[in-house]
Amino acid sequence: MAFLKAFAALLIALLVLVHFTCALQEGINNKPPAPSPQPPKPIDCTGSCKTRCSESSRPNLCNRACGSCCRTCHCVPPGTSGNYEACPCYFNLTTHNNTRKCP
Repeated sequence: MAFLKAFAALLIALLVLVHFTCALQEGINNKPPAPSPQPPKPIDCTGSCKTRCSESSRPNLCNRACGSCCRTCHCVPPGTSGNYEACPCYFNLTTHNNTRKCP
């Protein structure tokens, strides 16, 4: 009879130990979720493209293409031409004929 009481006590102690071990592991593994990536900051595409296309010989066409690129890439390179390293997405957009889309 004493053997059964000792065995029952050992079994209960083992179950309690397993329970606390699992609870401890869950506490360690439960890290707060990573913050979601922030959406790109809104950019004034109209103003940026107006500056970009200010010296263009075809300002309407330039503004239309620039606006499309700006909405896709959320950036416009500074200046009236070049400076594509400031916005690689803007530089890499192409038309169906594989020519650069963005002025």
